[in-house]
Amino acid sequence: MKYTEDHEWVRLDGDIATVGITTHAAQQLGDIVFVELPEVDAEFEKGDDAAVVESVKAASEIYAPVSGTITKINEDLEDAPEMVNADPQAAGWFFQIKLSDTSELDGMMDEAAYKAFIED
Repeated sequence: MKYTEDHEWVRLDGDIATVGITTHAAQQLGDIVFVELPEVDAEFEKGDDAAVVESVKAASEIYAPVSGTITKINEDLEDAPEMVNADPQAAGWFFQIKLSDTSELDGMMDEAAYKAFIED
């Protein structure tokens, strides 16, 4: 897994990246009550607003950590947004995106670097 400074995680399988938010981000948001996901086939550039998550505390944008085209969304979140709190780094994933530039992963943190980042 790779991590961004915006607290998203990316798990790569070939040229398809599964994207979600980290456990740290889910804990900071509190109880998640709504998730707005992107449309399949939507195209994003790295850093674009790709999804929205709303909690009892606030609404937050989820940014595309890489450029590409959405291939799949986690439709289960529409009826059960609390899955993001229960299992943010597995069942609570948001979308899958086909990468247009794999070199964008190079600037991301590994798990050790991310843990150090959130401790600062």
